Amino acid sequence: MSHRSRLAGFIIDCQTGEIADAARFWSAALGLQHGETDDDEGALYVDLPGHGAHLAIMVQKVEHPSRVHLDIETDDLDAEADRLEKLGAKRIAFIKRWWVMEAPTGHRFCIVRMKHPELGPAPTVWD
Repeated sequence: MSHRSRLAGFIIDCQTGEIADAARFWSAALGLQHGETDDDEGALYVDLPGHGAHLAIMVQKVEHPSRVHLDIETDDLDAEADRLEKLGAKRIAFIKRWWVMEAPTGHRFCIVRMKHPELGPAPTVWD
């Protein structure tokens, strides 16, 4: 069965005591707005809207070392994880509602549920 996926955005993981300070810095550094703080079951995010590219750019408070990771959104999490495993990626963990993956290059990324397929570029259809 086919599924769809596309780049969803970039998440700036910050190992920090204060997510608001990190969000203020990245907002100013990137020339983006400082959005609302969202507590998603203990995971703190601050949206940085204003770029117009239909990509999510967020600051996230994390316990691991700071880094930037990307999200791939899909209408079928497991089918997309299977597809990416065939390309050499590996599943690290299923957290809350998404897969944390690792590319053959060592980069971590997430596969998340597609929210608005009608917005932005058309998702790629995979068989």
